[in-house]
Amino acid sequence: MKTILPDTAAKTLEEKRAALIDVREPGEFATVRVPGSTNVPLSSFEDGIASLPPGDLMILCARSPRAFAAAELLAKRGRDSAVVEGGIAEWIRRGLPAETGTRRVWPMERQVRFVAGVLVLAGVSLGFWVNAGFFGIAAFVGLGLTVSGLTGFCGMTHVLALCPWNRN
Repeated sequence: MKTILPDTAAKTLEEKRAALIDVREPGEFATVRVPGSTNVPLSSFEDGIASLPPGDLMILCARSPRAFAAAELLAKRGRDSAVVEGGIAEWIRRGLPAETGTRRVWPMERQVRFVAGVLVLAGVSLGFWVNAGFFGIAAFVGLGLTVSGLTGFCGMTHVLALCPWNRN
């Protein structure tokens, strides 16, 4: 999988030598985005591949994991792409141009951590105070996080992408 530094990506975009595809969810994209980038969320990326512009593509997400997943999908379809290292977080850290919107949506990674934490806390609390069967909630979340760490696929991300605050 090819990667590209944010500074190089910014110059490439400015010179119109490649298109920048942002695979974050619409709510995240509406919060902050790179001028000239196109939003094609990873949750519907396979359906959106046909609408991508021809030529070279650079892929961007919050920190890079979703961008690598999108680049892998493109590679399976015979399309070449490069992942912007560190995602929008690194882009902003380097002081590169970014537009901020009026919406304030947590990045998907933060939403996943929050929901996972609430579910584990609820499962453990209910397990102690109501019925030991509720410990299964915490175990299920732990299993999901383990699978996500091993495979790079996070089911909770796909579920959260369907929530209204993550859509336009």
